[in-house]
Amino acid sequence: MRYLLPIIAWLVMTANSDTSSAQAPASAWARYAAAEGQGHYADVNGVHLYYEIRGTGEPLVLLHGGLGAIEMFGPNLHILAENHQVIAVDLQGHGRTADVDRPFRVETMADDIAALLEHLHISRADVMGYSLGGGVALQVAARHPSVVHRLVLVSTSLRRKDFYPEILNAPQIGGSAAEQMKGTPIWDLYMSLAPRKQDFPRLLDKIGTLMATDYDFTSDIAKVTAPTLVVAGDADIFAPSHAVELFGLLGGGKRDGGYDGSGRSASRLAILPGITHYTIFAAPELGETALRFLNERGGKK
Repeated sequence: MRYLLPIIAWLVMTANSDTSSAQAPASAWARYAAAEGQGHYADVNGVHLYYEIRGTGEPLVLLHGGLGAIEMFGPNLHILAENHQVIAVDLQGHGRTADVDRPFRVETMADDIAALLEHLHISRADVMGYSLGGGVALQVAARHPSVVHRLVLVSTSLRRKDFYPEILNAPQIGGSAAEQMKGTPIWDLYMSLAPRKQDFPRLLDKIGTLMATDYDFTSDIAKVTAPTLVVAGDADIFAPSHAVELFGLLGGGKRDGGYDGSGRSASRLAILPGITHYTIFAAPELGETALRFLNERGGKK
């Protein structure tokens, strides 16, 4: 699978648990279901892609995780929009964007984002993504490097094998699990937003297919020219060493930064303490950390 396995593992846990701690993160998304933002659709690559625009300033494309929607970023939508024009997108088959007859692939979703920027007459933007959205953001930067100014990868792995064993061994899911998912926070969010609510089993089927697919995007890093912030929680779904490895592949951590900072790379690394994969997207620390990096406004790495 690509970037969705951790969310699926959590979905399975919430479907079989009545604990408030398991349901709290996704329940919080619903509070932002009616949040401010100018909603629009763009027809790109055969997808009727939903997006919202919030705030003013330098454009920032914001991409949610698997089985989520724009709302999952919670308070970070407001934090990031304080001095950026946030273009938040519901990816194929998620939120308000109806599915189409093509598989879920981060590469094709990345092409959707590049086409959206062209539709909006934006030649260059910052791109930030979490989990599945991080995989899409990485592919936007690798496949369309000229359109990405700065890149933020949140809880994004390079390889399937990097996940902890309990994540890799989580049960695979498919459309047959739709009935079991009724009443879970993710079900509630989907039903409150989706234009075709009957497509929920289809969403699970496509995610199940994606889960069975191995991946390794290490070679794509060399195509990324944008300065990149790598963010992970210290209790994420992969070891912090994998975030450090990604940072290194992006040119970071190669030498002493120097008293004046001149030895630093253009890319950055942030490991957020006490943060898990299931809380990082709405943690205010994420928005604040991303803003510090985005506001540097530097050039290529």
